[in-house]
Order: sequence, then structure tokens, then C-alpha cells
Amino acid sequence: MSTLSTTAPRLVRPDAPPSQRRPRRRRLGIAAIVAYLVTFVLILPMAWVVLLSFQSNDNILRDPLNFSHLSWANYSTAMSTLNLMTMYKNTLILAVVSVSVGVVISFTAAYALTRMVFRRPGLQKSLRFYFLAGLAIPVYILLFPVYKLNIELGLYGTYAALILPYIATQLPFNMLLFTGFLADFPGEIEEAAIIDGAGLFTLSWRVVFPLMRPVIATLLILNIIYVWNEFPFAVTLINNPAMTTISLGVSQFQGFWTVDYGAMMASATLVLLPQLALYGIFQRYVVAGMTFGAVKG
Repeated sequence: MSTLSTTAPRLVRPDAPPSQRRPRRRRLGIAAIVAYLVTFVLILPMAWVVLLSFQSNDNILRDPLNFSHLSWANYSTAMSTLNLMTMYKNTLILAVVSVSVGVVISFTAAYALTRMVFRRPGLQKSLRFYFLAGLAIPVYILLFPVYKLNIELGLYGTYAALILPYIATQLPFNMLLFTGFLADFPGEIEEAAIIDGAGLFTLSWRVVFPLMRPVIATLLILNIIYVWNEFPFAVTLINNPAMTTISLGVSQFQGFWTVDYGAMMASATLVLLPQLALYGIFQRYVVAGMTFGAVKG
């Protein structure tokens, strides 16, 4: 009769001999090199856009690697041509309203699907699959139906014409993270609140919702960045120059016959910098939220 023996991986103690510490240091060194290479590959396109924004159109087309004649002329052109304050205001309104409403709707639906007892369990599974199935549908396939619906409803050219599609496109991913987090959420906290007399509204919005800060921060950052950069819906559903968004403003430097590459790169940099600052500030929340939300499906 044979027995199977399993050995647990041994941890390297701080006072271990050098022969045991070298393999671990080698693995950490390789991981650090790979991380630096990946970071370089991701940063290179953004750094390239910033460098091109200081060059003239002739240099960009003929010798983009020549950085001897750099100037701020492209930024002056971008700021004098674009009404940046209006564009930032329009984009911010769309982002704040759509993301806030999307988070509220998705949290309410996710809480109901994970906590409520359905008379028909199949209905619960069907609703959850219905929400998550949106991840498998390319968003811009629905561009023409959304355009026709906006015309029929009289929403074309208004903020609502963009806010409603933005909310719909955010719901599947929001539901994925919320349901994943709630599946791993300790039920003892809710049981204690129920014993103290908490109702459904208090239980969900005053007990559970504040404890989901990592997931909420993740959704806020990723969805705001999506709305900030979104172009196809904006160019299709907005016909009023006073409602131009940031992404539409960048496209104004592309004409039918010519393209002002320098000004386009400068305006793209102005669009990029707020996103980098926002993501840099809330990076740790994004990492924590993705970790919690992806534990269970």
C-alpha cells in the first residue's frame, strides 16, 4: 500500500543562508524587469503624443525624431481654436450624471439579485445573465438603433441623448463587479444590522454601500475615463456646437483635405493629462476594486 505525501512550499526566512535567498532574489529581479518593460511599452505612445505636440507639422511628417525645434505654438493654436472651458463643462456634466446614475442603478439591481429570494430561481439566473450578456455585445453595433430612438423620442441634440446610452453601456461591467463583490461580502454584517432593526433601504445604502468603496471608486474612474474619451456616440448624437465634448474638439483639427497634426497632438495632450492625474490619485482604489470584484462571478 502506497501513500501520497504532499509537501507545502517552504518560505524563505530572513536569516536563511545566501544559497536559499538567491533564487528568490533572481525571481524578483526578473519580475521587476518585466514590469518595467510593460510600463515602458504602455507609456511610450503617450510620451510620443506629448513630444509630437511640441513640433511643427513639417517636422511631424518629415522628421518626427528631430526634437531640436520645439515650441508651444500648437498649444496656442489649440487654446485659441477650441472653447476648452465649455468642452470640459459638457464632458464633465455627461460623465458625472451618467456615471452616478449608472452606479445607483447597477448597485440596486446587483443587491436585489444577490440578496433577494426569488419565487422562481430560474428568473434570478436569467436576469443576471441578461445584465452580464451586455459584455459580449459590441457597443457601437447599437449606434444606429440608438440614433433612431433619440429622434423618435425627441432627445436628439440634448444631454439626455448621450447620458442614456452611456448609462446602458456601463451597466454590464458595473453589475459584474458589484455582484462579484456582494458574493464575497460577509453576511454577518447584514445580520447584525437586521437585528438592530435596519430596514431594506438602510441595510443596502447605509450599511453595505459605504463598505464597497474600492469597487465604487473603480467604477467611477473607469466609467469617467470612458465617457471622457467616447467619440462615436458623441459625434452622432450631438449637433449643437455649444454641446461639443472634449473628444469632438480634438477632431476639429482634421479637415477634408488637410490635418493639423501638431494642434491635434496638443489638444490630445490636454485631454490626456486630467485622466492621468485622476487615475494616479485613485490608482490604489482601482486595483483593490478589481481584485474584490473579480473573486467570484
